[in-house]
Amino acid sequence: MLLAAVDLGSNSFRLEIGSVNGAHIARHGYWKETVRLAAGLDESNKLSKKSIDIAVETLARMNERLRGMKSEHVRAVGTQSLRQARNLDEFLLEAQHALGFPIEVISGREEARLVFEGCMHTLPPSTARRLVVDIGGASTEVIVGKKFEAENAESFKVGCVNMSLRFFKDGRIDRSSLKRAQVAAAAEIEEAVPVFARGLWDEAYGSSGTIGAVSDILRTQGWTDGTITPHGLLTLRYALLDAGEIKRIRLAGMKPDRQEVLVGGVAVLSAVFDTLEIQEMRPARGALRVGVLYDLLGRRERKDLRDSTVVRMQARFGVDRAQAQRVSALAAQFHAALSTAASVEMENQLRWAALLHEVGFAISHNDYHKHSAYLIQHSDIAGFSTSDQERVATLVLAQRGNLRKVQQALADHQSAASILSLRLAVILAHARRAVELPQWSIKFGRTIELGLAGDWLTRHPLTQYLLEEEAAQWERVGVAFALRPS
Repeated sequence: MLLAAVDLGSNSFRLEIGSVNGAHIARHGYWKETVRLAAGLDESNKLSKKSIDIAVETLARMNERLRGMKSEHVRAVGTQSLRQARNLDEFLLEAQHALGFPIEVISGREEARLVFEGCMHTLPPSTARRLVVDIGGASTEVIVGKKFEAENAESFKVGCVNMSLRFFKDGRIDRSSLKRAQVAAAAEIEEAVPVFARGLWDEAYGSSGTIGAVSDILRTQGWTDGTITPHGLLTLRYALLDAGEIKRIRLAGMKPDRQEVLVGGVAVLSAVFDTLEIQEMRPARGALRVGVLYDLLGRRERKDLRDSTVVRMQARFGVDRAQAQRVSALAAQFHAALSTAASVEMENQLRWAALLHEVGFAISHNDYHKHSAYLIQHSDIAGFSTSDQERVATLVLAQRGNLRKVQQALADHQSAASILSLRLAVILAHARRAVELPQWSIKFGRTIELGLAGDWLTRHPLTQYLLEEEAAQWERVGVAFALRPS
């Protein structure tokens, strides 16, 4: 089986295709193009038309390598520049069409988690606690963990592209600009010292283009064996100062596509070394794209991290799990009858929404659905992309009350079917005990028709009242709802 990961980074886009052999993934194919997406963001954080066009052309070329692969075998993720982009929807419209597969934008901490997983799968097994640093085009991820589990992870908005543009835009390199860049990066990272300080880990590794490039330069120049050290970094900074201008950087071991962003990356890496008191760092292969592949493999083998994350979130907010399970089971029954063509992901999103629909009780029972939606959308939830969180949060917000607040979601029939399924499940489980439904039927075309056998509604007057109120809510958004005995 082949799996593919597409990493839409702020500096480069990468495609990694892996061949699965048991629990191991071997590289089957790789493609990288320098895009400099971070450089395409203007002062209002909008991606320029030119940068979108370059990205789309790159993704179209990757599409050729991905043709014939099943959608569930491919995962594409966007990082910091897409997290920032105010015109993200415009970008995704063109980019997803060119790639031929959905693109998920992931949070900084989720990116960090995946980076750590990717690195750990390419490093020798160890029980040591490891620090991993990944310097991308517009963000730097710092993670501490053991084996394959990231214990602490953070993302900082400094990278090789945005720092190069901010401090070396005119192309000149002098002591003042290099110092200011390093101090600015250190100011971002400084808050992480209590979590990532030297005494909290045993070994340090670095992934990504910047750290790989620095390691190659240090080794080729003969300054170290490829291990990054404070003295090696100092020697490299002196070499950059001697060059004086970005276009005059000539270093053995430096690839041409690194020239424009090397100085910004070195400033960030130097700040990381100084702030976290690192004495040596070794390069690690893998990083984000490999983490995405292994995460995708876990989903294929029904070891989806998102499931265990939902359980942890239930525990964190004291959710009544029995009630959540009742609502989940009912929603699944209705959804199966309403949407026979639903994807596995859509079924998963409905199940997660049902299991988390009451997390907002931890804040207040009044408007708990709004609190629940907010917590789901704005928490750092391992395994979930920002689009995952948004879709689950929308379902949770829609579980009760006025439907106009989710009018946009209702425009898609599949989403509307999920919303209807969850709302009916919440109503029918309102007594918070086992629900024994009679024979029932449901249809949802231009109108909704819900049939319940015999005199069940007569014997459950509160449920009948709630269903009649539900019918009124749908009619307010232009959907007729017929409730009748069957």
